Amino acid sequence: MTYQPLFLFGAGFLGGMLNAIAGGGSFITFPALLLVGVPPVSANATNTFASCAGYLSGSYALRRELAACRTQLPRIIGISAIGGGLGALLLLQTPESIFRQAIPWLLLFATLLFIFGGRINRNLRDFATRYRHASLLGGLLLVLLLAGVSVYGGFFNAGLGIIILSYLALAGYNDINTMNGVKLLISTVVSLVAILLFIYDGMIAWFAGITVMLGTLAGGYMAAHLSRRLSQRSVRSFIIFAGSVITLYFFYETYFQPGPTG
Repeated sequence: MTYQPLFLFGAGFLGGMLNAIAGGGSFITFPALLLVGVPPVSANATNTFASCAGYLSGSYALRRELAACRTQLPRIIGISAIGGGLGALLLLQTPESIFRQAIPWLLLFATLLFIFGGRINRNLRDFATRYRHASLLGGLLLVLLLAGVSVYGGFFNAGLGIIILSYLALAGYNDINTMNGVKLLISTVVSLVAILLFIYDGMIAWFAGITVMLGTLAGGYMAAHLSRRLSQRSVRSFIIFAGSVITLYFFYETYFQPGPTG
């Protein structure tokens, strides 16, 4: 229908603005893809594709911050690539009906992470500072945690940034700019590997994905000029409200909407 490109571009534009200011853009773009009729698994794959351009540009913008931890990057990139690939393969093996039932729970998890992510990160940073000289077991657990985060990102993109920041806080990172750079790098690697598998499997809705991607790029550019004028608290409140409403809607549609009668 003729309104769909405008609707998808608008959703991408709003999602791009939210990502640039406070995160949470997938709460807008993923449901928008579902609403125009893209099947759930394909919508998730397409949303990953549409989000990746923002991850790439953000990683490039913070390349100086990434250079400060260059010795750790090969390990981070390798684990992220493997985990992202496993998550994408898991998604591709998940039947549409099961993934559709999982959507409300995944959105609820992402919403709760967005609400409590800042507090979790502060607590994890305090913990990491207190136990800076962790044992070898602690290092192994951090590797497994990064692998788990990457698997989640390959499977479902929403909320990935918040989960990565929680991992980085536990790993002992404390400079927010470096943390954002590494977060974007991990998101980029996870998404690129997942996208390659999605393309091979024919899961990306190209027209819808490119339309959303163009919207996110335009929204992110606009937000760069508006971010100093907008209240972070107001933006966060809007994202929490939108995420909660969308989550409740998908719970209702999945579990309480009456099915067709024979």
